[in-house]
Amino acid sequence: MRLISVAAVITLAVVAVGARQAVPQATGPNVARDLRGAIDIHVHADPDNVARSLDGLEAARFAQDKGMRAIVLKSHFDPTAGLALLARKAVPGIEAFGGVDLNLPVGGMNVHAVEHMVGVNGGWGRMVWMSTFDSENQIRVNKSKAPFVRVSENGALLPETKAVIAAIAKHGLVLASGHVSAQEALLMFEEGRRVGVRAMVATHGMGAPTSLTAEQARQATTFGAFIEFTSGTLATANAQAKVDRLADDIRKVGVDHAILSSDLGQAGNPLPADGYATYMEALRRKGFTDQEIDRMAKQNPAQLLGLR
Repeated sequence: MRLISVAAVITLAVVAVGARQAVPQATGPNVARDLRGAIDIHVHADPDNVARSLDGLEAARFAQDKGMRAIVLKSHFDPTAGLALLARKAVPGIEAFGGVDLNLPVGGMNVHAVEHMVGVNGGWGRMVWMSTFDSENQIRVNKSKAPFVRVSENGALLPETKAVIAAIAKHGLVLASGHVSAQEALLMFEEGRRVGVRAMVATHGMGAPTSLTAEQARQATTFGAFIEFTSGTLATANAQAKVDRLADDIRKVGVDHAILSSDLGQAGNPLPADGYATYMEALRRKGFTDQEIDRMAKQNPAQLLGLR
């Protein structure tokens, strides 16, 4: 199969959302097919404390217009279960979910934050991210002296971390590893399996800052965790190298254990659904079949979220 660059994968047309900065929009013969029924578990949107390309209601509308089945609205610092409820009311037909990211603004590794999310009207809080920007691992990777959330000590999970995982199991939520270290992620997945967590995912998987090795990623799957492979923007000079690495890492883990997501919504980047379509087409050009792409973008995330 002749390989072509990511730049040649999809024609880019410039669009604008309201008065926001123009961003690339994906078009091409496979976009409608790939996005129909697709699920993106990693969408950033306003309201937030940094610039986003669209708000949560616009993200839901955009996803529905593209034929997608579901999105998960993610914020690093604010719970999004309520935003998911509003998105479902504003855009009937899209399955919008939210979650809580256990960073410092919600008290860090705080089981009460999880219990509160469960009680938010609608019950659409589904994901619990185990600290991202405020995780000890992320702060150390950044070489920062900022305060951080600790989840383990001396190779063992802290009691408060175990309490959170127990709450995830109790309420049938999704345990997402966040930005913790690779070893901490494995400890979490092992504990999750022990206490009966029904769904787990390695956030960013083999990418930074957790950076699971292939062996560690395969070990995570033995505990029942999916491995997330996020694209971010592919409108960059190094996009082909990124796609090459992602494709290689997916093959090492296997499509049965992989979930694709966009991790988009940042101002100036492609809108989430457009970027997601670009990502899927880029993987197709790397030899992934339609059935494999559907497994990673539709069936596996549906299983993660408990959808039939």
